[in-house]
Amino acid sequence: MKRVHFIGIGGIGISALAKFLLQKGYFVSGSDIKANALTSELESMGAVISTPHDADAINANLPDEVVYSAAIKQTNEELVRARELGISVQSRKEFLKVLLKDMKVFAVAGAHGKSTTSAMLSAILGGNAIIGAVSKEFGSNTRFDVSTNEVVFEADESDSSFLNANPFLAIVTNAEPEHMEHYEFDLSKFYGAYDSFLNAAKVRVLNGEDEFLRGVNLDAVKLQKGDVFNVSSKLNGREPYTKFSLKGYGEFEVFGLGEHIAVDAALAVLGAVAVRGREKIEAIRENLKRFKGIKKRFDVLVTRKNYALIDDYGHHPTEIKATLQSARLYADMLGLEKITAVFQPHRWTRLKANLDGFREAFRGIELVVLPVYAAGEESNGIDVRAEFSGATFSKSVWREGEFLACDAGVLDSGLVIGFGAGDISYMLRGER
Repeated sequence: MKRVHFIGIGGIGISALAKFLLQKGYFVSGSDIKANALTSELESMGAVISTPHDADAINANLPDEVVYSAAIKQTNEELVRARELGISVQSRKEFLKVLLKDMKVFAVAGAHGKSTTSAMLSAILGGNAIIGAVSKEFGSNTRFDVSTNEVVFEADESDSSFLNANPFLAIVTNAEPEHMEHYEFDLSKFYGAYDSFLNAAKVRVLNGEDEFLRGVNLDAVKLQKGDVFNVSSKLNGREPYTKFSLKGYGEFEVFGLGEHIAVDAALAVLGAVAVRGREKIEAIRENLKRFKGIKKRFDVLVTRKNYALIDDYGHHPTEIKATLQSARLYADMLGLEKITAVFQPHRWTRLKANLDGFREAFRGIELVVLPVYAAGEESNGIDVRAEFSGATFSKSVWREGEFLACDAGVLDSGLVIGFGAGDISYMLRGER
């Protein structure tokens, strides 16, 4: 039995790999700074988890391999101990080569929408899935199917790990520059990574509305402007759904709201057609209905008369702007007159690079701003209160029953939506 120890196992990306190996019969151990819902789930599956990090965790479990997340520093005591003992050590990025090398990978990449599109594609195709969010269809960020070597895989460009994804199919939702610090703020390196990812694939499906992807000179199916049309929304009970038509393939219905949801679904449909064949279109149409959304992406936590509370992972202006369009639509459908956004900026570097975009995205919205979730970064001197003048500032938010509260009082009417990739989701859910 192969024994693998994951450092940073409580993260969404690392935990997916750990779950996948557990289901393949590996002995899995791991550590993190503190326990969370993902570490509890892993323990229930048989993983041995220790918190906080401790070199003795390596001694106790004696793994064959140690895999660490991008957030782990090279001075981490467990990494140091593993190297002292001569144990093979790999980053998550490096380990992907091992994990995926013998699999037929349907990889989904892009700055925005890749988690949603991955979950939609996994709903359509079934089989194995390793994604960067919890799919509500199967209640996890991974699904294991011993009957096939096919896997839907969310491929991450943030650390260029998508270059190790071994893609058979590559779907790219967009290629907006993000995580530029990893690419030394060099656009040629950033786009060069996408070129390498696409060149590695046998089949490609691209969002042709993106300027870079539109100009890619490779054989590819490109979703063009106007290919998605007749977009409309409806409620099933209080759950939001979008209907749309896709040129050449007819009408589809998918969980979620907004044109960006229709585009993500269209890319998933085109990817499924590319690997299953056009003759499977009716099964593809029906299977798309299995998608039930993903946790933290327009995740409706509470709906009642005159009130709704939504959790969203959006932490970039493009994502936030698109999600707020859906929020306005949902508020109208529920008869709610007011929208309040609660924003937890994520990383000082991202805040600085996108200040104008954030201000524009929240224009006309009642805004509550939380302290920056630094994710280990040092402050770069941005005066958040000055940059978001007119907003309400709060040290945190918390639940009071079904309602959300902040330092200024209880937010008990209208649609309240939280944005951020830090710990705001736990606050919105009353878990912190």
